Amino acid sequence: MSTVRVSVCMATYNGERFLGPQIESILQELEPQDELVVVDDASSDGTVAALERFDDPRIRVHARADNRGYVRTFEEAMERATGDILMLSDQDDVWIPGRRALFVEALTNSAVAASNLVLLGSDDPLPNPVTRRPWRLRPAWSRQGVRNGLRILAGMAPYYGCAMAIRRDAVDRVLPFPAYLDESHDLWLALFGNAHRTMTHIEAATIRRRIHDTNASPSRPRGIRAVLRARIMLLRAWGTARRR
Repeated sequence: MSTVRVSVCMATYNGERFLGPQIESILQELEPQDELVVVDDASSDGTVAALERFDDPRIRVHARADNRGYVRTFEEAMERATGDILMLSDQDDVWIPGRRALFVEALTNSAVAASNLVLLGSDDPLPNPVTRRPWRLRPAWSRQGVRNGLRILAGMAPYYGCAMAIRRDAVDRVLPFPAYLDESHDLWLALFGNAHRTMTHIEAATIRRRIHDTNASPSRPRGIRAVLRARIMLLRAWGTARRR
């Protein structure tokens, strides 16, 4: 058994119908000293009740009365986490066995790690909405900080928060999230890791991602105005990350 303590940081919002398989897959991976920190963003369905039905002392649920959006919800979950390694998790995917061990190993010499992921129900990698080719992180890119930053700005880097983790000694540098960041907390973490050349890419897929109409991360191309706004925000975030 590992002596490392892992905190899984999950944001939930009206995810009752998807939670069961996700929570079960996470608990199967966690060790006795680990924790699952869930912050619920004022769900109006039975999400909180569904979480509370899991009889496991490793689960800590914090239900907010006000809705603040997924970025601030993940931020609060990370703030509440106490582990040596913080692994982010969405409410609607399924972990692939071995995920915890891969991230613990990857973060031995890096502050941030990201893995590949596949579509739930298949072994197909996610399609890139820009090129229509499969998304895939390559381990050889791990220390290509500037190139990875440019890939992020171009929309060509497949970083997803649900397939990322960060080491405790970097948390105080990535939190709080920049006040102007109202989407793409995962790309903020990726920008930080790449800006300081402390990113590791894991070759294996560690998540089966569920695609549906209410995903927080859009899976279809957006309009040019929305894309330009997002790129300007990320460019600003790249500068902020370099200064931290």
